[in-house]
Amino acid sequence: MEIKNIKINSYGILKEKEINLKNNINIIYGKNESGKSTLLNFIKNIFYGISKNKNGKEISDYEKYTPWEGENFSGKIKYQLNNEDEFEVYRDLHKKNPKIFNENLEDISDKFKIDKKDGNQFFTEQTGVNEQTYISTIMSAQKEVILDKSSQNELVQRMANLGNTGDETLSFQRVLDRLNKRQLEEVGTNRTQDRPINILQKRRNELDIALKTEKDFLEGKENLQEEKSMIMKNLEQEKNKNNLIREIEKIIKEKNIELEKNNLKIKIKNDNEEKIKKIKDEKNNLNNNLKNLQNKLENKNKIKDEIKNSKKEKNIFLIIFILIIILNIFNYIFNPIKILKYILLIFIPIEFLIYFLINKNKKIKIKNKIQNEEENTKKEITGFNSQINLLETEIQKLQDEIQLEKEKIINKIEIKKQELKNKYKNNYYDNNYDDYDKLFLIEDQQKIEEEIEKSNKKIMELNLELNHIQYDEKNILEKTEEIISLKEEKEDIDEKLSLLEEKNKYFQITKELIEKAYEKMKNNVTPKFTQNLSNIAQKISNGKYKKVSINQEKGLVVETENGEYISVELLSTGTIDQLYLSLRLSMLDEISKEKMPIILDEAFAYYDDERLKNILLFLSNECKDHQVILFTCHNREKEILEKEKIDYNWVEL
Repeated sequence: MEIKNIKINSYGILKEKEINLKNNINIIYGKNESGKSTLLNFIKNIFYGISKNKNGKEISDYEKYTPWEGENFSGKIKYQLNNEDEFEVYRDLHKKNPKIFNENLEDISDKFKIDKKDGNQFFTEQTGVNEQTYISTIMSAQKEVILDKSSQNELVQRMANLGNTGDETLSFQRVLDRLNKRQLEEVGTNRTQDRPINILQKRRNELDIALKTEKDFLEGKENLQEEKSMIMKNLEQEKNKNNLIREIEKIIKEKNIELEKNNLKIKIKNDNEEKIKKIKDEKNNLNNNLKNLQNKLENKNKIKDEIKNSKKEKNIFLIIFILIIILNIFNYIFNPIKILKYILLIFIPIEFLIYFLINKNKKIKIKNKIQNEEENTKKEITGFNSQINLLETEIQKLQDEIQLEKEKIINKIEIKKQELKNKYKNNYYDNNYDDYDKLFLIEDQQKIEEEIEKSNKKIMELNLELNHIQYDEKNILEKTEEIISLKEEKEDIDEKLSLLEEKNKYFQITKELIEKAYEKMKNNVTPKFTQNLSNIAQKISNGKYKKVSINQEKGLVVETENGEYISVELLSTGTIDQLYLSLRLSMLDEISKEKMPIILDEAFAYYDDERLKNILLFLSNECKDHQVILFTCHNREKEILEKEKIDYNWVEL
């Protein structure tokens, strides 16, 4: 693989920068803080994307390299694979996925797998190198000055890790130790007491004891549910019956109201009958009077008696007559004048004549009066007869209307009763037809009220029973919730135990696989790897170190010129750095089918001129199939390459 061109629009301190590279040694020169490390990270971020996570750093790459002034945070790289297929990858670093173009500038981004977390996996699919392997082998970032013993030991350990496991940060023994520690902490064993599996097993035993009484409790709960269902059924039926009675009551009230309206006509009829009775009584009285009058006319004595009965006139006339007689007697005896005597005597027959005339006139008047009264009585009797006839006609009419209205009311009420009966029979009856039908036979308001009171009382009793059941049910519900909670907890614990057992199984399988992989690497890969490592170390150390091996206990061990084996920890920092580079170079052909570039950032800071010359000659002669990109702030590399007449490409930032 060869990187042809790098174009940076804006990335960190780099802006509007374009770099052309060749398929040989490329020297990218720049003073400190000129952007060499920034360019190194740009290449990685174009291929694998930029992370917004800190990953143990103080600030994420995204925050670190995002332009402050809102420039176009993007760029692209043009590269060629070993099969000579060319690609360009453009990435807007604000977005997760890049755009990939082939040599015909066709967008082929959708031809590669898209990972939800890391985005498009085009570069991994093309080269077989993931980001971690890329960082561990292909790209060597700038190192800090390593002088103390602990730093040297760390570098040696990283080389041993790289040789044993393929990852400089991954130690086989440390992995096993960590797995054992995690297995103990996250799972536990039968001999531990306070580990997760022990705590869960103890709690499950407690739950098993607490749930032993569940069967009896559930039976009691079922009985209570049956009793509650029965009460609720009876309550619903009684409420339906109560509603039915009240609707019947409405019908009866409606009937009574209608009949009451009809009773007004009955009252009018009764009043008319009463009037007829009174008129007949008056008529009878008149008939009696008429008979009396007729008797008077037939009986003169009775007329006389009538005249005698006229006391006021008779008495007045009698008094006057007596006074005249007394005056005549007195005049006759004591009056000396005879003429006066005779005059007074003459008055006596006159008085009798007057009395006779008056009396006769009186008889005529009485007779006429009786006859007038008789006529008037007959007329009144005739009038009464007319009134009686009219009233009797009205009474008959009212009687017919009353009967017709009553029949209408009864028919109307019967229809409503039948509708009500059908309604309840179809929707509410529950084989209690006889009890319900009896209610429709009640016509008396008082009896209906008694039925309502009786039904209300039963409803109240059923509600009381239901309240008792619900109270018991509440207690049972609390217990049920407790049991459900215990069962859920037990199920949760069983699930957790299952997961722990599965986890423990995975720990065991993982450890077994790691041990097998380690044995396989140690028996098959490591010898070849250490031979390759020894060859590279011999060449770049000018034959000083001929053999390098990896020991699980001591890490990297080297053979000195006099044949002695010593730990790499005893070597200088520069030597360790040489061996570390040798280790990286020895793995290049193992990690990918592609001849991946060698990218080194200030990798030779601790090399003297001799060591630098040896490594540059090695890169020129032994790594011709690999593009080499060296980042430096010195001119030493340039001077040595020119002195040794080695072709190189110079790029200045």
